[in-house]
Amino acid sequence: MRKSLRSEQLTLIAALFFILVSNPVFWQHLYSVQQPSGVAGWLFMAVGALFLVVVLNLLLTLLALPYVLKPVLSLLLIITPFVVYFMAQFGVMMNVDMLRNAVQTNTTETLDLLTPKLALYWLLLGGLPLFFLWRTPLVFRPLRREALIKLAIVLASALVLGLISFGFYKEFASVFRNHRELRYLLAPSNYIQATSSYLKQNAKLKAVVVAPIGLDATRSTTAGTRPTLTVIVVGETARAANFSLNGYARETNPRLKQEAGLINLPEVRSCGTDTAVSVPCMFSMFERNNYSADQAKSHQGLLDVVQRAGYQVLWRDNQSGCKGACDRVPNENTRDFAEVKLCHDGECLDEALLQGLQGKIDAMQRDTVIVLHMMGSHGPAYFKRYPAAFAKFQPTCDTAQLDQCTQTQITNSYDNSLLYTDFVLSNVIDLLRKNSSKVDTAMTYISDHGESLGERGLYLHGTPYLLAPDQQTHVPAMLWFSPEYAARANIDLSCLKAKAGEKYSHDNLFHSTLGLLNIKTSLYQKELDWYAPCRNK
Repeated sequence: MRKSLRSEQLTLIAALFFILVSNPVFWQHLYSVQQPSGVAGWLFMAVGALFLVVVLNLLLTLLALPYVLKPVLSLLLIITPFVVYFMAQFGVMMNVDMLRNAVQTNTTETLDLLTPKLALYWLLLGGLPLFFLWRTPLVFRPLRREALIKLAIVLASALVLGLISFGFYKEFASVFRNHRELRYLLAPSNYIQATSSYLKQNAKLKAVVVAPIGLDATRSTTAGTRPTLTVIVVGETARAANFSLNGYARETNPRLKQEAGLINLPEVRSCGTDTAVSVPCMFSMFERNNYSADQAKSHQGLLDVVQRAGYQVLWRDNQSGCKGACDRVPNENTRDFAEVKLCHDGECLDEALLQGLQGKIDAMQRDTVIVLHMMGSHGPAYFKRYPAAFAKFQPTCDTAQLDQCTQTQITNSYDNSLLYTDFVLSNVIDLLRKNSSKVDTAMTYISDHGESLGERGLYLHGTPYLLAPDQQTHVPAMLWFSPEYAARANIDLSCLKAKAGEKYSHDNLFHSTLGLLNIKTSLYQKELDWYAPCRNK
């Protein structure tokens, strides 16, 4: 006969398992920031573990009801291994932005993340515990006795927590105040809190009415009989530190450095550390310090204003979508028109963004803005972001399991993806230059966020902004104009080059684009327009 468990036994086992076994990242990080030595240091670690076990046991005790406890524990056991794996392998921290980014990831990107090591994590931290959970009978006492036992546990827990708080409050407060990242590393509370915040925000958004903006937008026309074509290229996961245009030792921008008219902006900061935040933020009228997903979803954005002012607008996507930035303008995905040779396993190389563009230019009847959303350097499968001809830096990391590669291999593959981005951007400029005899052309390139490649033990991106390293927030950006476009827009290019080294951010894109397109609206803020100081009077 199989041994059965009382509810209080199961909740205590579960609490011990989740806190002590399923949280290696949390304990490693706490150890690194505390560096315990002597009796006092290790006592703090032990008391901290006791505190967390008692809190979780208390919460599970309140849920210890027939037909409730096992399903709740099962859900936690199913989810927790995934969270622990990504925290352990990539150094990610679980907050609402990271959860939103995960939810908005498409199927192909998700498949890149499914590895044998993830399966092993899930088997050890989820599958086996689930097997024993459902194999073990759970026995409840008569209702009144069960209630008394639970009351005793609640009172005892409150007493223990009170004594710990009384004796160690100062130490706990100091550690968690100075190392707020710890809250994003403790499972399952991190993803439960993130899920709660996400669902609350989503509930608001379902009933939201999108408020129009820029209703007063008009175009200030200048002399010129030819249409203008403004291309905005949104990069993905490119970090400024690895662009040779910004001083990186390796030559990752061999083609772009040959563009005499290119204006590189070396000091640009992103709005967020993931696509789900940065893309809607950079196309919104809100600045990073007052931006929220609620604000972005409940207001129209830059492309709405541009379209309202009379421009033809098109968003071309080679990513997991525009995150709301193109919801009310024409848009298309490379998977629907790209040549087969450029696509594999549901993903296309960024060259696909240029396919058919010549035909659209030939058919232009009015001023046009086209946004190209790149796949760029999206990880961890960096090796998939470039064709074999661009595998210049060797050896490469040809797997999404970064722990199987050396730091050199990871960096090589990432740099190869930037080398390919250089090629694609150069082709965009060539296309615009080729058509500049009949269309006035310009290009803006700006990446959505950066990437960690192992610095401080972090990989990928999505670290909460206040804790994020420079590698995730310092992004490349550059500008290019045909001479006719610059003259028509009254831009002094020598002035713009002289001011290129000033500090900018995603906050500038909205207002700079309005200024560049000569759109007059009360939304426009001249101080956020990077062209304004260099506009000829």
